[in-house]
Amino acid sequence: MKIALYQGPPTDGDIERTLSRINSQLQAAATAGATMVVFPELFLPGYNRPDLHPRLAQTQGGAWIEHLSSMAINAKCGLTIGWAERDGDGQNEDGNANSDDHHGNTIYNAATCIDANGKMIGHYRKIQLFGPMENQSFCPGTDYCVFNLDGIPAALLICYDVEFAPHVRALADRGVKLILVPTANPKGFEHVSRVMVPARATEMSITIVYANYCGTEQGLEFAGRSLIVGPDANIIASAGTSETLLVAAITNPINSALLSTQLSDFTKGF
Repeated sequence: MKIALYQGPPTDGDIERTLSRINSQLQAAATAGATMVVFPELFLPGYNRPDLHPRLAQTQGGAWIEHLSSMAINAKCGLTIGWAERDGDGQNEDGNANSDDHHGNTIYNAATCIDANGKMIGHYRKIQLFGPMENQSFCPGTDYCVFNLDGIPAALLICYDVEFAPHVRALADRGVKLILVPTANPKGFEHVSRVMVPARATEMSITIVYANYCGTEQGLEFAGRSLIVGPDANIIASAGTSETLLVAAITNPINSALLSTQLSDFTKGF
C-alpha cells in the first residue's frame, strides 16, 4: 500500500483556493500510486483562525465533505483531513454557519478519512486540545475511531493526541497498525517529529503518518518536519520545512526481531 502526506502552507480561511490545492495534491498522489493522502489539522478553514472556527464550521453532511468526496472519487484516491466540525443546527444553505446563529452549537477539531470511492470510513474528534486557542474554540472529543484501510486496521489522532502514549496504547489494544495524524505543530516543537512520534510508533509497533504545515498563519510559524515512521522506528519518508508531497510504501518487509515487545511484556502494578 502506498500512502501520501501533504505538507503545505496554512489555508488562512481561503476555502476556494484550499479546495483547489487539495484536488491538485490528490491528483498528484494518485499518479504516484497512492491510495490515501493525509492533510494537516484544521485545513478547513485554517488552524490559527479562531475567528473563523465558529463562523465557518460545518456539519458532517455539509458542502466541504460533499466536495471532498467528489474529489476523491474523481482522483481515485482517498484523503484524510482536519476540519472544524459543527454538531448542531444554524447553517446556511451553502453549509456555512450563520454568523448570528452559531451560539449553542458544539464545535469540534475533527478529522475525517474518505476512501477512493468517496465514502467516509473514519471520523474523529480531537481529545487532547492544546493551548488556550483550541480550548476556547472547541469541545474535546470522547471516542476513538478505528476502521479498515486497504486491509490494515487504522485509526485517526490529531496533533497533540499522538504525544500521549496512553492514546496510542489504547489504539494498539484495539488492534490498530496504522495511525493517520493531521497536525499543526509549531516551530520550536520539532522534537515531536524527531523523538516523540518515532517513540510512539516503536513502543506499540504501529506505523504513523504525521502531516504538518509549513509557513506562517496569523503570526504562528509552523515546524514542518512531517514524516511517515514505521513500527521499527525507522523513518520511511520525511519532509523539511517547505511544501512537500511525500509518497511512500508502508508494506515493506520489516524484521520482526527488531519490533518492540513492550505491549506484551508490560507488567502492571507493583
